[in-house]
Amino acid sequence: MLSGYLELQVGSLEQAMLDALVLDRVDFVKLLIENGVSMHRFLTISRLEELYNTGNLPPDYRISLIDIGLVIEYLMGGAYRCNYTRKRFRTLYHNLFGPKRDDIPLRRGRKTTKKREEEVDIDLDDPEINHFPFPFHELMVWAVLMKRQKMALFFWQHGEEAMAKALVACKLCKAMAHEASENDMVDDISQELNHNSRDFGQLAVELLDQSYKQDEQLAMKLLTYELKNWSNATCLQLAVAAKHRDFIAHTCSQMLLTDMWMGRLRMRKNSGLKVILGILLPPSILSLEFKNKDDMPYMTQAQEIHLQEKEPEEPEKPTKEKDEEDMELTAMLGRNNGESSRKKDEEEVQSRHRLIPVGRKIYEFYNAPIVKFWFYTLAYIGYLMLFNYIVLVKMERWPSTQEWIVISYIFTLGIEKMREILMSEPGKLLQKVKVWLQEYWNVTDLIAILLFSVGMILRLQDQPFRSDGRVIYCVNIIYWYIRLLDIFGVNKYLGPYVMMIGKMMIDMMYFVIIMLVVLMSFGVARQAILFPNEEPSWKLAKNIFYMPYWMIYGEVFADQIDRKQVYDSHTPKSAPCGQNETREDGKTIQLPPCKTGAWIVPAIMACYLLVANILLVNLLIAVFNNTFFEVKSISNQVWKFQRYQLIMTFHERPVLPPPLIIFSHMTMIFQHVCCRWRKHESDPDERDYGLKLFITDDELKKVHDFEEQCIEEYFREKDDRFNSSNDERIRVTSESLQLPQQRNQPK
Repeated sequence: MLSGYLELQVGSLEQAMLDALVLDRVDFVKLLIENGVSMHRFLTISRLEELYNTGNLPPDYRISLIDIGLVIEYLMGGAYRCNYTRKRFRTLYHNLFGPKRDDIPLRRGRKTTKKREEEVDIDLDDPEINHFPFPFHELMVWAVLMKRQKMALFFWQHGEEAMAKALVACKLCKAMAHEASENDMVDDISQELNHNSRDFGQLAVELLDQSYKQDEQLAMKLLTYELKNWSNATCLQLAVAAKHRDFIAHTCSQMLLTDMWMGRLRMRKNSGLKVILGILLPPSILSLEFKNKDDMPYMTQAQEIHLQEKEPEEPEKPTKEKDEEDMELTAMLGRNNGESSRKKDEEEVQSRHRLIPVGRKIYEFYNAPIVKFWFYTLAYIGYLMLFNYIVLVKMERWPSTQEWIVISYIFTLGIEKMREILMSEPGKLLQKVKVWLQEYWNVTDLIAILLFSVGMILRLQDQPFRSDGRVIYCVNIIYWYIRLLDIFGVNKYLGPYVMMIGKMMIDMMYFVIIMLVVLMSFGVARQAILFPNEEPSWKLAKNIFYMPYWMIYGEVFADQIDRKQVYDSHTPKSAPCGQNETREDGKTIQLPPCKTGAWIVPAIMACYLLVANILLVNLLIAVFNNTFFEVKSISNQVWKFQRYQLIMTFHERPVLPPPLIIFSHMTMIFQHVCCRWRKHESDPDERDYGLKLFITDDELKKVHDFEEQCIEEYFREKDDRFNSSNDERIRVTSESLQLPQQRNQPK
């Protein structure tokens, strides 16, 4: 069949490729590619859009690539920006397929639109303008969205950036599975998508492991270099977006994060104590060891720019002198492996560390994320101590010095939260706020800051508002103590327990709903029987829950179970009821009758305690045990995943903690104004502060070649394992034995 197609024109082959893609014929697509069909030439904007419109769509309904881009951004979440929704692509799309396409004099030639200071140049006469630079990327995303797993796996094997493609596919499948379960679709769809997500996630981990075995440095570059086709993200960021714990917990990822956490500090043991000593006693910074620039091949852009601006460049040495030094160094390292050689190597390393200027050491010390973490933690503990003081002592008419420090801490913390929003990745302000609010601690911080602000305003007023403000202070400090749990996340042992608490809180919310039904059923019946003459009041709502709630914890109010002394709001608390009572002086007093049906209360109380105390409480304990063992089994991965979030948080924060952080903010504003004043139109508007490695085109080609080699080696080893398996050997042996028998059979 293929030989017949080869005699046809190229257009017919491309039509055959389109039919094979629509019909999900993976083998036929593979055959066409192996025999010379160029996917770069085949895949155009119109063809890709046609592929997306081959599904079961309503009549007269057509999906555009811009719509697909919005869907991808929704599924990827966060600050992800699809190429289909960017200014350049939208301009090109509307020029090619818009309603004014026939207006040739206006549309031909170069189309130029302005966005801020950047120009979008589109040459419609360029034959490559209608094609994609990475066609296998687009086809793999199409196959994933169309739920064609075999086709998606086939396109994953071809083209560049296989690790990034696997992580993107993992995230897309996981997001679609979540949407399917939320929309109450068939369970098989959600399970199938989750299975597809696990397959791509496993491929990403295995590819990372394969690349790490071949070359550690290039493997780390795979994790950190900027992916132009994937929203300028990195593989590490894509793995976090997909919540791929195994990928983040891999040795390669953790080594990279450790280097990022330590900055240029060279520490192994007791790093926390050394950092605290450096913060409290700055002269001790000079005794610490630092890494040279050659020891940090994975610098972020901000650090690299700073070193280029700050470091005095060493004078260029002649080539002959360099060769002589290299020969001397080689001879020194190659003499022997004895003790004397190791001592010389150590002395050489120490001499290099001494070359780092004192000012550079101080700068690098305070900019290391681990130092920022301990600096912020010490400042936070000091803030809590002052907050304790102002709520425990008498509140004066005017705030004391300690209270002003606490107020300034909260005020500058609020400014820092605003800075985090403004400097986040999304372009639009509304999107920045949405992404920022997705973090749990950000929402609670916002509520706590607003609550403290209300308390501060009331506190500055006269009585009785001042007392109300003090009460708000007392309630507000509860949250700031709970906020310490986030700091515990850096600890290898406490971090998983913090996650357990969060999961158990979610489990408890479902339990509270069930408990509320049981509690109200008993509370309403008890209140109605024992107190039939109550007037309308909000106290009734409190009385319904008050005693039944405390009964859950074992306070059964035993002296009131047998209601011989029934009282309500119209009778004294100890007024007896029932039969006549004979007093000590011999007089008989006629008592009022007891409440009708009061004997029912102890009976329903017994049933309530049986269900609430025995059944539901033990059910909650069983759920907690299940959550504990579930998190305990993956505690190491959980801690390593949380560690990434912590490292990135403190990597992007200013050096000084609140309230001194205001000086860092002023410095940032000053630098921003100066940069905008000196900046040319061709300069970028923003500087990336994330963990990204910006490499040249030659280095990028080297990384892509290395990744392709890793894929080839991965599939080679996989085939070897399959061929050496017992099942495959048995199958091959069985076929080899059956072949002679078939030949000997008479025809």
